[in-house]
Amino acid sequence: MSLTLGLLLGFFAAESGLARQDDQSKKSVSNDLQSVTMRRMKETTLSTNTVVPVEFSKSWLDDQPMPKGGDELQCLAEALYFEARGETVKGQFAVAEVILNRVESERFPSSACGVINQGTGKKYQCQFTYTCDGHKEIIAEPRAFERVSKVARAALDGMAPELTEGATHYHTTAVNPRWSRVYTKTAAIGDHIFYRHTWRTASN
Repeated sequence: MSLTLGLLLGFFAAESGLARQDDQSKKSVSNDLQSVTMRRMKETTLSTNTVVPVEFSKSWLDDQPMPKGGDELQCLAEALYFEARGETVKGQFAVAEVILNRVESERFPSSACGVINQGTGKKYQCQFTYTCDGHKEIIAEPRAFERVSKVARAALDGMAPELTEGATHYHTTAVNPRWSRVYTKTAAIGDHIFYRHTWRTASN
């Protein structure tokens, strides 16, 4: 009788020990899953907080931190200053988009500085007139330059939505260049009209 009782007690003790181990294992797995879930939630929250939706307004630009960057930022900011500082903020983003669309195209240089300075050195034969009109580029409006620099930074960071449907050219409403008759018009924003080049290839 005592032997049987001892065996039963030993069995129950072993079962109890296994149950406790199983419970601890489940708790450990649950804690691990909870830890992973919490970490991912925090990462998602941090990622979401770092994305600031672009607003096409001067007040939005004024709230942005001073931009940091190298030659690409400087070149794009200067182009926006001399080409579009009198434009609306949306118009400035659109001009920046055209320049960056050219960077992505195989038909143009592969950097913002290269695109902007293409043809410079030949008077009035460059892509952006201010780089080859014979006049020295002087930034006389520091507040305007600060704002277009922030536009340039946001554009380079890919923060702005697409505005021009892949445009690679633009002109102001004050002129009517010959090429505008054959290129595809994609948008009109502020004082600029935007076009996508209808490139011809050997196959067409």
